[in-house]
Amino acid sequence: MISLINFIVTLIFYLLIVVIAGYAVDKFDASTSTAGLVSSIFIIGSLFGRLLTGRIITSVGSKRTLQIGLFAFFITTFAYFIASNIPSLIVLRLLHGMSMGIIGTTTGTLIAQIIPPTRRGEGIGYFSLSAVLATAIGPFIGILLTQNAESFNTVFIFNAVLVVICVLMYFTVDLNKVNTMTKAKLETVDKGFKISNYIEPKAVSISFIALLVGVAYSGVMSFLSFYAESIHLIKAGSFFFLVYAIVILCTRPITGPLMDRKGANVIVYPSLIIFAFGMYCFSQASNSAIFLIAAALIGIGYGNFSSIAQALAVKVTEPHRYGLATSTYFIFLDLGLGIGPYILGLIEPHTTYRVLFFAMVPVILCSLVCYYFLVGLKEAKLKIH
Repeated sequence: MISLINFIVTLIFYLLIVVIAGYAVDKFDASTSTAGLVSSIFIIGSLFGRLLTGRIITSVGSKRTLQIGLFAFFITTFAYFIASNIPSLIVLRLLHGMSMGIIGTTTGTLIAQIIPPTRRGEGIGYFSLSAVLATAIGPFIGILLTQNAESFNTVFIFNAVLVVICVLMYFTVDLNKVNTMTKAKLETVDKGFKISNYIEPKAVSISFIALLVGVAYSGVMSFLSFYAESIHLIKAGSFFFLVYAIVILCTRPITGPLMDRKGANVIVYPSLIIFAFGMYCFSQASNSAIFLIAAALIGIGYGNFSSIAQALAVKVTEPHRYGLATSTYFIFLDLGLGIGPYILGLIEPHTTYRVLFFAMVPVILCSLVCYYFLVGLKEAKLKIH
C-alpha cells in the first residue's frame, strides 16, 4: 500500500510535468523559458520538501509526516482549478512539489526500514518500480488526455480523482507497526541548525552523480512532446514512456538481486553507457523505430541507475539515518531534474532540440567518470573485502 501511494503521487507529478508547459503557453501565452520554469519549479519545491522531511521524520515520526504530506498534496492538487495567472501557477507548482517531496521521502524511508539489509538492492528496486511505472504511465496518460480532451481541465479532474483514491489508501495502512522513532535516531540529531541534521554526508557522493544524470534526463521529461512534434513523430512520442516502463519492468527483477550479489558497479557502469547511447539515438531519431529503441535504451540505462543509486545512498548510511539518506539522494536528484528544464528552455531558442539532447551525451559520460572516482572505486574495494 505504501508503494501504491507513492505510485499515485508520482503518477500525478509526471502526468503534469509533460503537459503543464503546454498549458502555460496555451492558457497564459508564456514564453518557452517561463513554461520551462512552470514545469521545473515543481521539482524545486520537491527539493525543499525533501530537505525538511529527513529532520521532521526524526522529530514527529513517519506516520505524522506522511499525514502532513498527503493533506498538502490533496489541497494543492485541487488548487489547479483556480490558478488564474502565471505567478499563481508558479506558486502552486512550488507548493505542490513540496508536498510531493514530503510524501516521496517518507515512503522511501519506510521501505528502507522494512527491507532486510541483505536484500536491499532487490527490495528498493521493487519499491522504486512504483515510481518507474508512474514515470511511464503518467506522461502517457498526460499526452493522451491533451491530445483527446477538449480542455486542460480534464487533466486536473483526472488528478483530483487520483488524489482522493490516494488519501483513501492511506487509511488502510497500519503505520503503528513500523517503529520509526527509535531512541538512537533522536540521540543523533543535534538541536539547532547543523547541516548533518538535514543532509547525510555519506550519501552525498552518489547523490551528486544522480544530480548529473538527472540534468541529462530532465529534458526528456519536460520537452518530449515539443521534440516529437518538431520531428513529426507525435504518435511515437505518445508511446515513448510506455516502452520505457515495459523495459524497466523486464530488467528490474534482474538488476536488483544482481546488485545484492555482485555489487553496484556491475549495474551502474553498463547502465550509464547504455543511457548515453540511448540519448544519442534519441537526439538523432528520424523515424518511429529509432525513437522507441531510444526509449528502451534510456529505460535500461536511466531507469536502472536511479534505483541502484537510491539503494547505494541507504547502503552507506546507519539505519537510524535512513530518512536523511533518502532525502539527501532525492534532494540532489530533484535539483538536477529541476534546473535542467529551465536551463534547456533558455538555450532552446538559440538552437534545436536535437542539439540540446545530443549535448546531454557528454553530461552522462561525465557522470560515469565521476561515479568511478567518487563511488566506484570504494564500492569495488568493499566488494573485494
